Amino acid sequence: MVKHYMWDEPYLFKYCPDQIIRRCVPESEQQSILTFSHALACGGHFSAKKTALKVLQSGFFWPTLFKDAFDFCSKCDRCRKMGNISRRNEMPLNNILVVELFDATATRTNDHKVVLNFLGDMIFTRFGTPRAIISDGGSHFCNKPFEALMKKYNITHRVATPYHPQTSGQHTKPQLE
Repeated sequence: MVKHYMWDEPYLFKYCPDQIIRRCVPESEQQSILTFSHALACGGHFSAKKTALKVLQSGFFWPTLFKDAFDFCSKCDRCRKMGNISRRNEMPLNNILVVELFDATATRTNDHKVVLNFLGDMIFTRFGTPRAIISDGGSHFCNKPFEALMKKYNITHRVATPYHPQTSGQHTKPQLE
């Protein structure tokens, strides 16, 4: 096992199987690294596996990383709130499902008020105002209050259709002649 580690005062490093050298982290620093990778600037309240991979991507390692990431994420209030949908609040198929960097949020209704609140509370405050929003042609996205919000923040609104997949970033393969 010693051949996989290297001591360079004051740090211990590990040669990982993916050919990357990572700094071994003492227990006193592990919680702050998990917090940063899960909830702060580097994170986005992703799953335990993605959080652990963010830690590895940041150049850190400890033997119980994946277990610790799972424990950390299972205790995260926001993740528990987002992940536990009670029977009463289960999302019917006709409600809005907003995908925010791999997090999904279920809503009780699919009206424009929910969309406007979600954009203001979850997207704009967290990431700033986007340059463009791509949505389907639902009435909760195509209405006067939504258009007013787009105009107020100078956001381009694009409506994707199944007959024009380029709008949502899907490109067809060129045909060979």
